[in-house]
Amino acid sequence: MSQPAPKITKDGRFSYEAAGDPGGTPLIFLHGIGGAARAWRQQLATFGDRFHAIAWDMPGYGSSAPLATVSIAALADALQRFIEQLGASKPILVGHSIGGMIVQKWLVQSPKLARAVVLAQTSPAFGKADGDWQKSFIAARLGPLDRGETMKSLAPSLVKELVGDDPDPRGMELARECMASVPEASYRAMMLALIGFDQRSTLKDISIPTLLLSGSKDNNAPAPMMAKTATYIPSAEYVELDAVGHLANLERPDAFNEALGRFLNSVATKT
Repeated sequence: MSQPAPKITKDGRFSYEAAGDPGGTPLIFLHGIGGAARAWRQQLATFGDRFHAIAWDMPGYGSSAPLATVSIAALADALQRFIEQLGASKPILVGHSIGGMIVQKWLVQSPKLARAVVLAQTSPAFGKADGDWQKSFIAARLGPLDRGETMKSLAPSLVKELVGDDPDPRGMELARECMASVPEASYRAMMLALIGFDQRSTLKDISIPTLLLSGSKDNNAPAPMMAKTATYIPSAEYVELDAVGHLANLERPDAFNEALGRFLNSVATKT
């Protein structure tokens, strides 16, 4: 797999990896809480021949500067700044997990700036701060850190819990590497930023081509929930990948790329 050299935006705030012609249609990938720009290298290699394929390091990851206060709204503002720094006109955005939440929030403030979006293994809501499920979710993920574990020591078990059947070994190695390298402060802040996220009321306002991509064995963004979410977005397309957990682009990169490629082809015919 090719390993693009990390790049830094002119303002020094964001690190990212990219492949393809800078004059091509921007295709921007946003990783999840345990990810990094390099988690998308298979996709950069696959789609760099047709697009300017770009993967950011979320604020607080890689060499991207952390935010003073972390929230989904602040991350959406950071995404807008990143797009402006790239000079990316009418990008296609692919957001995985919290990356998909950031895309949803960004769409509220910039509904016409994207050509299309892919919401991969994500959710339109994460309930209430006082919800029992949310409390147990956060406790399960932050409790080990409170007890002295590190992201490096937790990475193998965290990744194992996220994936489905027969994941790609190279993808899993990269997933563990990304998870181990997440700064603990960023991991904690991003987990807490999930609490109270709710964009369900704005799904109906998404007016651009949209793909919702799920995994049948994803316990974090369950397929039935994603299928239901798709019914609230006008003209949304829904695809479920069989036997796949929460890290589809790393677990089954060929299946992920095929589904994404079909959607990108359909967007090309529409535009």
